[in-house]
Amino acid sequence: MENTDISLKDASLSYYSAFIPEVEADTLLHRLLHETEWSQDTIKLFGKEVLQPRLTAFFGESGLDYTYSGLTMKPKPFPGFIIKLKQECEKIARTDFNVCLVNLYRDGKDSMGWHADDEKELGPNPVIASVSLGAERFFKLKHKKDLTAGYKIRLQHGSLLIMSGTTQEFWKHSLPKTAKTVNPRINLTFRKIV
Repeated sequence: MENTDISLKDASLSYYSAFIPEVEADTLLHRLLHETEWSQDTIKLFGKEVLQPRLTAFFGESGLDYTYSGLTMKPKPFPGFIIKLKQECEKIARTDFNVCLVNLYRDGKDSMGWHADDEKELGPNPVIASVSLGAERFFKLKHKKDLTAGYKIRLQHGSLLIMSGTTQEFWKHSLPKTAKTVNPRINLTFRKIV
């Protein structure tokens, strides 16, 4: 499996464009779209309560709650087909994961604002494995201190992006809106709550 190490200062990123074969990725996308109990939660943004511009689901081991932007998510048990995907990610990332936050971007209006996955539950220098299914969308990164440092990558159907090292300490990332007509995209982010 071909991988690209993305060279950014204060970060460690690896991208696997063909992590899941296309037919298998199509099946996974279909199962997740139709078998997942999606929710659209309210988060706190600049002191205001707003609906997230995407749908989410949260899977994990019992008792491992995850809190971000004033929202606490309680995990549902991992479905078997997500456990299999988690194990494949663990092999490549060389770490164990115990939760998975899944995002559904229904169209180009759904997005994720600038943030770092630096919640205290994830501990220092967390490893995050992010699997993309469905429509290709741009994933952007910007350095928290060096305003000249930025990067963007088009995440492909069936791809895997691993963020590790000091990436969350020094960088923010986002999935911006697009005016183009795009099909749904699902992103599974495997993490370890410590």
